[in-house]
Amino acid sequence: MTTSMLTPSVDLRRAADRFSTRIGWLDSSHSFSFGHHRDPANTHFGLLLVNNDDVVAPGTGFETHPHQDMEIVTWVLDGGLVHQDSEGHSGVIHPGLAQRMSAGTGILHSEKNDSWRLTGGDTHTDPVHFIQMWVVPDTARIAPGYEQLDITDELESGGWVTVASGMDKHADHRAIRIQNRYAGLLANRLPDGGSAQLPEAPFVHLFVARGSVELEGAGVLATGDAARITASDGRRITAVGGPAEVLVWEMHATVG
Repeated sequence: MTTSMLTPSVDLRRAADRFSTRIGWLDSSHSFSFGHHRDPANTHFGLLLVNNDDVVAPGTGFETHPHQDMEIVTWVLDGGLVHQDSEGHSGVIHPGLAQRMSAGTGILHSEKNDSWRLTGGDTHTDPVHFIQMWVVPDTARIAPGYEQLDITDELESGGWVTVASGMDKHADHRAIRIQNRYAGLLANRLPDGGSAQLPEAPFVHLFVARGSVELEGAGVLATGDAARITASDGRRITAVGGPAEVLVWEMHATVG
């Protein structure tokens, strides 16, 4: 589909309408079909296939499992998430740390709540809350890879921060790189009343990770709500009722 064929539209998706997985240690909400949740009409938007909103209990997590041919970006909101993979990468992902794993030809990894660790004799018992997003790569069967960067200072400075991107226009200021030249992830921590313009692109996915925002011409989106904007014209968002944190995918292609 060429961009000239797209009809401008805004499709609001409410948090309560997402698929959900509740299995004791995991409280997960899925924006798209995932696992045993299948809806042929809701498999992706643009290049984004997964937007999972996960809360993992302390001392638990995802045991070692495989991935292939996927660019996986993880954004932690609260707590710490321990990452380990078969390529020898390990570390704790915390709020403000941009992290990407390229599954490529195949990789094994685990993700667990960091609360089991002891610090100063005290055991942390907090859940970890994170958003995990998957986009398809534009080149299959690449070598697996991993990248991370702390961008806390940039986020606190205000405005849009390019978290992860494969787009040429973001090359000089992106935090980390993904293997897709048609997609980029932006984050913004808006103060109460703060406003920002969304990118102009064929496909824009706006996810409210925290707080509430008013989307110009569409109304208020609360925590966990999303807007799938086709043929985005650069409308504005404004934080209402307090500060807000938003994640926005700018995409210039779609799956298929």
